[in-house]
Amino acid sequence: MAYDPALADRVTDALTARRVSFSTKKMFGGLCYMVNDKMCLGILDSRLMVRLDPEEEASALQKPGCAPMDFTGRPMKGYVFVDASGHQSDTQLKHWLDLALAYNPKAKASQKK
Repeated sequence: MAYDPALADRVTDALTARRVSFSTKKMFGGLCYMVNDKMCLGILDSRLMVRLDPEEEASALQKPGCAPMDFTGRPMKGYVFVDASGHQSDTQLKHWLDLALAYNPKAKASQKK
């Protein structure tokens, strides 16, 4: 299994409840949530990938279950992984969605090919 379908359902339901317009793409062996045509959140296995303001990354890394996103072997600034212990409750998941959605308007979109 490339991504946890139960976590995907929780993220989808939370974004829908907030009336966030989003699309999903299968990427990197997982599922990516695109908001305003920009990567916002993702799911890889049971980990939540969160794109957040690089200025908030250090404080985010202090939260339970949070670690630098090192998908390519080196940490990517402005991205973190949150394992299941950090997004089990609805309150925890809301925290990560809040961070990702707050940064999304400021995030740069990737170059279209």
